[in-house]
Amino acid sequence: MSLVETIRQWDEGVVAADKKDWPAAFQIFCEIQEPNSKIYFNIGCLCLITGDLNATEKAFDNSICKDEHLAVAFFQRGITFYKKQKYKEALRDFQKTFHELRGNQLIDYKLLGLWYKLYACEVLHNVALAHAQLNEWEKAEENLLKALNLKIEAKHSHIDRALGSILKHKLFDLVELPMGELFRPNKHHVAQLEKKDYLGKAKVLASVIHQDAFSGFAPLQPQVQSAPPRPKTPEIRRALEGEPHRVCYEFFSETANELSLLPGNIVFVLQKGADNWATVIFNGKKGLVPYNYLEPVELTLSSKKGQETNQSEDLPKPLKDEPPERPAVLDTSMLNAKDTEESSAKEGEQEELKTCIIKVHFTYTVTIQVKPGLSYSDLLEQVCKKLQHHPRGIILRYKKNSSSEKVCLDDSEMEIAWSQAKKGHFTLWCELTENKENLPKEDLTQLVALHCYKATQPEDLEFQTGDIITLLSKVNEEWFEGQCKGNVGIFPAAFVEEYINEDRII
Repeated sequence: MSLVETIRQWDEGVVAADKKDWPAAFQIFCEIQEPNSKIYFNIGCLCLITGDLNATEKAFDNSICKDEHLAVAFFQRGITFYKKQKYKEALRDFQKTFHELRGNQLIDYKLLGLWYKLYACEVLHNVALAHAQLNEWEKAEENLLKALNLKIEAKHSHIDRALGSILKHKLFDLVELPMGELFRPNKHHVAQLEKKDYLGKAKVLASVIHQDAFSGFAPLQPQVQSAPPRPKTPEIRRALEGEPHRVCYEFFSETANELSLLPGNIVFVLQKGADNWATVIFNGKKGLVPYNYLEPVELTLSSKKGQETNQSEDLPKPLKDEPPERPAVLDTSMLNAKDTEESSAKEGEQEELKTCIIKVHFTYTVTIQVKPGLSYSDLLEQVCKKLQHHPRGIILRYKKNSSSEKVCLDDSEMEIAWSQAKKGHFTLWCELTENKENLPKEDLTQLVALHCYKATQPEDLEFQTGDIITLLSKVNEEWFEGQCKGNVGIFPAAFVEEYINEDRII
């Protein structure tokens, strides 16, 4: 049994004894494995109360075996022998008790857990009584006179009365421990048995759920055994501006318009001039770098994955023996003028050649790349092709003249809309008409739900097993957009299959 369990049972036994429930206290103390001298002492005191003198003698024998200098155990065993009318054994134990006092007038057992003071005068009082029982009246008188010299408190007046009885050759009462006085466990050890909550209870400070008072851990949600795993949400990637190049040679800037670079740096070339100077971006800074110091490089998602498995392929090539000659540096004013002329000339050329990137906000956001100046029907066709949706039932809107209100886009608004395209970028909002019954039935694909799907994000479509879902568009191979019970959202394609209506089969 561990020390913790011993202290717990010890404390429970003392509590039962305080309630005068002697059998329960005795049972608890007897269940303690490997009891110490104090536990055996408590068992002996309980047996003495119930009158089982043989069990009392055995318990105090075990207590003395555990601690040969426990004076109060000898004192209690002497009382046991006296009640069994074994006066010689009682006299021997009382004398042993007085010997263990080692010349002290008392022993206070409070520090050991017993609220009792063992006085030397009281021990000699019992020694005198044992002599009296053996008809040794002179020795009894001698011990009582010695007890009178050791008396330190007024409550010991019974010693005077005992001396008077001895002179008359009469017996007197035995001095005993108060009933129910037991060794108690250390109160600090008992306090450690109680569990303490040092962190306290969590409190909800902010939550998206109204009147949310839950502060624990969310329980596990029941899983459908036959349901396939949820695919990853489609990622939206941002296109980097400029063409990526790797720096082959070390370059130090000599003017404020130039950038200092080290071999292996990746820069993005925005514009290449005829004088072999290139305008690049590196770490958010824009400046000039000799173009013959750079070499093109491809940055794709596949190359990033390959970098984890084979890093040797992405290491920069070893430097050549000597860097190429530095292009001639033009005067700053001339350079600025030349840049202005070239930029204005190239802007006119690029206006005709470059494409426009259109961001379309739908249930999800996509981008398409088209040529500026398309008609409304051609632009709608490009958008529906990207969304994999039928053109009917779709309305395109845009913000006219930077206003907050969205205006419907049609052929009459196309010229104004294209004029608002800034730097080849334009934003549209795609909406579905409320009257979806106008769509041809042969153009609408009906799906049936194979598994129950719980919405975890605002754009998800929630449905139950067996629900009929109208397919609106295909986001990709893993995600569809559809309508079910008046709600529109996206859901995993693996959770549904095409619904075949037997009534329509001819």
